[in-house]
Amino acid sequence: MPHDMSQSAVLRVADLPQNHATAFHLTPDKAARAQIAEVLGMLGVRKLDFKGMVQTEGKTDWRLEAQLGATVEQSCIVTLEPVVTRIDQPVTRLLVADLPVNLEEEIEMPEDDNQESLGTEIDLLRIMTEALALALPDYPRRDDATLDQSQFSAPGTTPMTDAEIKPFAGLAQLKEKLEKGE
Repeated sequence: MPHDMSQSAVLRVADLPQNHATAFHLTPDKAARAQIAEVLGMLGVRKLDFKGMVQTEGKTDWRLEAQLGATVEQSCIVTLEPVVTRIDQPVTRLLVADLPVNLEEEIEMPEDDNQESLGTEIDLLRIMTEALALALPDYPRRDDATLDQSQFSAPGTTPMTDAEIKPFAGLAQLKEKLEKGE
């Protein structure tokens, strides 16, 4: 039976059944999507859907498997115009009861980066927001956006080109002069 998300997006681990999976379906309203967009630095979140299940994994751990669907709006890195991106991605988390957490010593990252520590509650909204943040394009760019070469200089001087700025361009010219015997 799907968990009712109208009340809360938090599942208490003690209330979850041990012998079968608990389904959930989270669809944040417009105000919640606006808050998520603000937190993640986006222009907006048009659609957001997080649907899946939580079930036991062994005696003390829990596995969350879900599908994240979202339509997001970000600023183009070139033109700053809106770029709309559709995200459809599976999300898996293994919530481990005895995950060692020692903040004072260095520890190696586990090979499975989907593991996280299990507390008394499973916050579906946090997991959904984290999965969305990880799925966002790092450099959203419109298909028609082009970055022209820019040249800057003080009035009355010749602007430098990209080739002249390169650190070894001067060495190449010096080498040529030395080879010619100048």
